Amino acid sequence: MTLISIILALALEQLRPLGNRNRLLLQFTRYANTLERNFNAGESRHGMLAWLLAVLLPVILSLAVFYSLHKLSPLLALVWNVGILYLTMGFRHFSSALTEITEALNEGRVIDAQLSLGRWTGQPTSELDVNEISRLTIEQGVVDSYRHVFGTMFWYVLLPGPSGAVLYRLASMLYQKWGVRDLQFGDRFGLPARRISEWLDWLPIRLTSATFAVMGDFEDAVYCWRAQAQAWGNYAYGILLASAAGAIGVKLGDPLRQDYTVKYRPELGVGDDADPDYLKRAIGLVWRSVVVWLFVILLFTVARALV
Repeated sequence: MTLISIILALALEQLRPLGNRNRLLLQFTRYANTLERNFNAGESRHGMLAWLLAVLLPVILSLAVFYSLHKLSPLLALVWNVGILYLTMGFRHFSSALTEITEALNEGRVIDAQLSLGRWTGQPTSELDVNEISRLTIEQGVVDSYRHVFGTMFWYVLLPGPSGAVLYRLASMLYQKWGVRDLQFGDRFGLPARRISEWLDWLPIRLTSATFAVMGDFEDAVYCWRAQAQAWGNYAYGILLASAAGAIGVKLGDPLRQDYTVKYRPELGVGDDADPDYLKRAIGLVWRSVVVWLFVILLFTVARALV
């Protein structure tokens, strides 16, 4: 059921991508905002309570519905799993944006590429040139592929029913809302969201990075992982981006011109400067890695059935 659910959800998402029309996740965002308004008193214990209310209730509900449907019919439980994965996974969430930016750059429509990248990342992009657009697009695409595909897939396989997918997706959203806030003003509300997300990411982000290395230039990917990842602000994402950059042989990181200043960032990767051709290589690397994960899941499924 696990492998079939993932394949069906990916196929359904390719045929009918949700994009920004995912109303359930928008409702969750509103719910999280309400919890923050009512519980944020600047302490980590308040953030922990809000996180539990935000995440555990949907996880328990998804699991309860799964077991109830499974008693009636395994087919109904399968449909429920596919529906949950369809809502929590999102390959087209980033691949469509990557394709749109690639086409714009190939046709010389730099302004259109800047606008598309700005809508996608929420960052200022009006000053970026083709190389900077390409770098930032690859970086965002790699990170989003992990958040929306690999991380969700890992926890879905590991935990019963669809609970792992719900847990990871909601925890990832809360990290982006609460966990990235600056602690220098004494607001520790988002600290639990950050720590839980880091714990959830520890193993799958390394497995994803290892898959990138196997599916690309293994030697350069491992070198970049070991030599460059620690310099990135977020070490976990540094591992992910460094291995992806080494795997496809492109330079990422480096300074960006944003908000009429230069944003200095460490160098990641080895090889050539980023251009639109490397955007296609990044998409190919992600697709090959997804296929490898599906094959590994198939092997575990067969082995478990034979035991």
